[in-house]
Amino acid sequence: MPLSFGILVFPDVQQLDLTGPYEVFASAEGTEVHLIWKDLRPVPASTRLSLTPTTTFAECPPLDVLCIPGGSGINALLLDEMVLAFVRERAAKARYVTSVCTGALVLGAAGLLKGKRATTHWNALDFLPRFGATPVEERVVQDGNLITAGGVTSGIDFGLSVIGELLGQTEAETVQLALEYAPAPPFSSGTPKEASAKVLGDTRQRLSASRAAREKILSQLPGDI
Repeated sequence: MPLSFGILVFPDVQQLDLTGPYEVFASAEGTEVHLIWKDLRPVPASTRLSLTPTTTFAECPPLDVLCIPGGSGINALLLDEMVLAFVRERAAKARYVTSVCTGALVLGAAGLLKGKRATTHWNALDFLPRFGATPVEERVVQDGNLITAGGVTSGIDFGLSVIGELLGQTEAETVQLALEYAPAPPFSSGTPKEASAKVLGDTRQRLSASRAAREKILSQLPGDI
């Protein structure tokens, strides 16, 4: 039986949160990857790329790995009991429960981060304690069968880590080479510590509307998640 990966797809998902690990998972031998949503209609990513679910909540097969990507669209999911119930139900049966970027907040809203070490996008790291989690500033953080990744591009590192965990280092390295994943960014501005004060300020401003909306939603969640 192939290893079964399920990635949640939803309106305004950050497409690279999804497509980064998708490419890694789908490139490994003996895997199948499902894009899961309430129905099969295409949904727009946050940058308007159209993504098409391959299965629904009702028809999703058993999963070895459940993955929740992030993006501005997670704001709506934090109060969507249909989504949270599906995440809880599948998390209870999966070998690994995972997230990329702000997808960790959905795991938190589903009550799956209590007492766990976890990470997320740098601009949302301070939200994790609200869900009983210990925030960790790393690209990929594993705590038992919970694996969380930092912001956006860390989804590729995360995907390779998961393949290494399930299929071994040689298979993970084979996928890495096949994808020629050897990052060498042209600028050193990929984290708040590396970025200049101006770039950091401009970026915070660009993300401020989504963060403010998220703050408002989090204030509505029960305190005993």
